This record gives sequence, structure tokens and C-alpha cells, in this order.
Amino acid sequence: MRLAGRMAHLTPSPSFTTLARAKAMEAAGHDIIHLEVGEPDFDTPANVVEAGVAALRGGHTRYTPAAGEMALRSAIARHVGDTRDVDVAPTQILVAPGGKPVIYYTIMALVEAGDEVILPDPTFPSYATITAYAGATPVHVPLDAERGFAFDVDAFAAALSPRTRLVVLNSPSNPTGAVLSADDLAAIARLLADRPDVVVLADEIYSRMVYDGVHRSILTESGMAERTVVLDGFSKTYAMTGWRLGYAVLPPALAPILIDLQSNITSCAADATQVAGLAALDGPQADVEAMVHTFRSRRDRVVARLNELPGIRCALPAGAFYAFPDIRGTGLDDLTLADELLTHTGVALLAGRGFGPAGAGHLRLSYANAMSNLDRALDRMGEHLTTLARAGA
Repeated sequence: MRLAGRMAHLTPSPSFTTLARAKAMEAAGHDIIHLEVGEPDFDTPANVVEAGVAALRGGHTRYTPAAGEMALRSAIARHVGDTRDVDVAPTQILVAPGGKPVIYYTIMALVEAGDEVILPDPTFPSYATITAYAGATPVHVPLDAERGFAFDVDAFAAALSPRTRLVVLNSPSNPTGAVLSADDLAAIARLLADRPDVVVLADEIYSRMVYDGVHRSILTESGMAERTVVLDGFSKTYAMTGWRLGYAVLPPALAPILIDLQSNITSCAADATQVAGLAALDGPQADVEAMVHTFRSRRDRVVARLNELPGIRCALPAGAFYAFPDIRGTGLDDLTLADELLTHTGVALLAGRGFGPAGAGHLRLSYANAMSNLDRALDRMGEHLTTLARAGA
């Protein structure tokens, strides 16, 4: 079968590839501790589940408008206004079946062959994959690993070129957990002030998971609301990964374009899922607050324990639920160590280079798992690394 040339640019998701291997080992009788997938280990809040079930029983099983039901779009607009301190109209909201479609729609609508898309490095793999799929060139801008993967404004300025069409920001970050500062956002806005041809895709899917400081969005910077697409959603905040519900906040000029794209590609998000999303936003937030508190406790313990392992250094992430330790002191590369840990210890995590060239020499560990499992995983990692260190000595 002859495939279109663009298919050569698609690569599988590292997390789902590792998950498949780990599940196969599990089915064969191995005890696997899953730290590879970015998925909250909490249940969807009960009020959200009940709203979804009631919606199904009440006949919410049909198509909705492509952009989403207006009740949910209005609630999202209010939420964005409350959390970003910026006025957003419901007509600027696109409700999508997950966050990834927003990445796809934005890139496909804006970039083509000869264009460049600036990406933080390391970063979520889908940005580079879809950029290349669209025929454009991903431009990786390394983050400052010595400052906890802080944004490097000088490197960003150097990467801007006449071919730059889109800039991707991800804060809090997957895989590093780093958070953009107010100074970073102001500097980025200043550098883009005389580039009206450049659009920003701000992936803020972990916006409610900030442990040190507060979440800030470039949407609030002067002149940026008219040229920024904000991606957010329900998967992480409300433990709704399987419900497939995300959204975009769009500039008025771009909103009808992305809505038309969705109508042609996925039609709409599921009706009952949208009802559940409305219940999530308008209902009690105690479950969210409890989950974030638990993630903070896990973060502190996991990072402290990682820094006690031979050959490991790990910065303290300010958000999301990932640790991104530097493992170069072990003498192994990240692909080898990730493979050894899964094969010999049953600990499934990800090699850092899957998140971009600057990720090499690191591992991504999701602490969205029970602390008892995290402790067992770290015990196993410690035993394996201690054995390696003794063998090397």
C-alpha cells in the first residue's frame, strides 16, 4: 500500500509505546509499577460521574454543535476570565474531544512547508510530530537545565526568524514540571510585539497543578490575546482522561477557522461528556484541591528520594506531576537505563530523549501513582543503580 509521504513524519507516542510493552510484561506475570503515563490515579469526582450518567440516561447521546454546547462554552469563558483575569467571549471557546485535537487544529491551520515552529526543549512530543507532519520545521529551543529547565529568553530571541509562524509554550511543562515566570512571559511578549505574523499556542493543560507560586498565562500580556491559542481541558484537573474533553480559547479571527476544522475532522465532543464537564466546572472543587495537595506531597518525597540515588540529580518541579531527573552520573544513557529499569526491575518510565534533543540524559517519571507504589519503584531503582555503581567501581 502506498502511503502519503507525510506519514513518515508521524512517530508513536513514547508513553503509549512503553505502556504497551509494560502491559504485555504484566500479562506475562511480571510485577510492573507504572510511572510512564501522565494520568491521574484518582477517580473522576463523583458529582461529575453522576452528571455524565444522568446525561446518558436523559438522552444526551446525539451530535452537538461543532464548537460545543453553549452552556459549557459559557462556563469555560467564565472560568478562563476568573483564572487568567481576561475577558473571553463564549464564541471564542472551542470544546474538543481532548486536548490533542487543539494542537493538531492549530498547527494545521497556521503552518505549512517552509514555515518554522519554535518549541521549548524538552517538550511534549506531539508538537514536533504534527509540525513535521504539516511540512513545517520544528525549531527546538533548549531550556536551561541548570535553572530547573527555566525558559531561556536569549535562546528564544536567537531562534526567531522570518520563517517563524508559531511559538509553542507549555506551562506547567510536560515533561519537566517547569513553570513560566511573569518575567519570562513579559519578555516573550516584547520579542513578539513587532511580529504580528507569529501566533502563540499556549498549552496550559496543567494550569491547576502549580505548587510554587501561581499559574500565569501569556494571554494576559498586552497585545497577546489577539494572537494566542490557549489549550486547556478536563483530563488532568478532574481526572477525566478517558472522557476525552478539552478546549481551546481562540482569538476571534481564528475561532471560526478551527471550528470548521473540527466539524470536518471529529464533528464534536461527546454530548454527555460535555454535560459532565459543565458539572466539573460549576460543582465543588474540593476533590481537585485534595488531588493537587497529594501531588505536592508526592513531588516532595519523590524528588528527595531521587536525589539520594547514585548518579541521579533532580530539580524540584513547580507544577504538573512529573519529575525529570538527570541520570548522566550513572554512566548510562537514558534509553539504556529506561530499558534496564523496565526489564530488570519492573519500573516503567520514559527516556528523556523522546521529549526532544535536550531531554537526552534524563528520565521522565510520573508521580501520578500511589505513594506506596512510588516508594517501591524508588527502592527498586536504588537497588539497581547501587549494583551498577558497585560493578563500575
